[in-house]
Amino acid sequence: MKTLNNFKIIGIDHGYGNIKTASHCFKTGITTHDSEPLFTKDMLTYNDKYYLIGEGHKEFLPEKQNDEDYYILTLAAIATELADEGLTEADVIIAAGLPLTWTSGQKADFAAYLSKSKEVAFTFRNVDYHIRICDVKIYPQGYSAVVPIKSTLKGLSMVADIGNGTMNTLYLVNGKPQSGKMFTEKFGTYQCTLAIREGFMRNTRRELNDYIIDEVLQTGTADIPDSDLEIITAIAEEYVAEIFRRLREHGYDESTMKLYVCGGGGCLIKNFYHGNLDRVKFIDDICAAAKGYEYLADVYLRAEAKNEGRV
Repeated sequence: MKTLNNFKIIGIDHGYGNIKTASHCFKTGITTHDSEPLFTKDMLTYNDKYYLIGEGHKEFLPEKQNDEDYYILTLAAIATELADEGLTEADVIIAAGLPLTWTSGQKADFAAYLSKSKEVAFTFRNVDYHIRICDVKIYPQGYSAVVPIKSTLKGLSMVADIGNGTMNTLYLVNGKPQSGKMFTEKFGTYQCTLAIREGFMRNTRRELNDYIIDEVLQTGTADIPDSDLEIITAIAEEYVAEIFRRLREHGYDESTMKLYVCGGGGCLIKNFYHGNLDRVKFIDDICAAAKGYEYLADVYLRAEAKNEGRV
């Protein structure tokens, strides 16, 4: 979280798998209740409804503004950042993002969605919050994760932001994004999970818990029979090979370019890619995009305030 003239700039990465701020990460899950549920550790109360944050799993939704859940998850994200500074009331500027090629078409609607209530009162983890949404800035995913280091990027580079729902790729020349060479595909890590789930059932006639799948994808192994691990590994290797095939379709050349990988898909490449990784750089900070949104908003707003003589 950054501060500018008493405004709190809070970056939020609305992932399909996890919600990230500059300092926190929690599962993109939510269940709604009309009465107070039994377990209330991560409960948010708003408009006489009770929401358990981190429960369940959100399905892929191309237009997040059509789902009330992402608004509630946004309130929870803001609360986690304010709690770090012991604040329960604040004037907030939200800095968020959208998939690269969707940003232009959806940013106005998404900004309106996130700021639909200028003043919001809610309770999270038994703490009452009162916030004022003063502005919303929307930036492209992927690029935000590398923008703090863009001045160090020389020659040809490609950014691959592999999230749970989408894969965003962006071509850069000396750190400058090329608008005609950016792509968004529904090819996130959840597509790999679905393929493993289906393939495992086909081969064994048994169901495989997503927890096991996630553990293997993140670490490369799990406490399961070798025969089961071999099935999961083979499908994950096929998925990663397809990632690089698509990157090559979008202009990636491993001999002349550096590849910057961010998002949860980075661990899949580390664990299941058998090619040359000498020119691949991993941005392992899961909060990198949220930090990038804050960075971009802070730079823009400070320049705007300076031009108007407010700083």
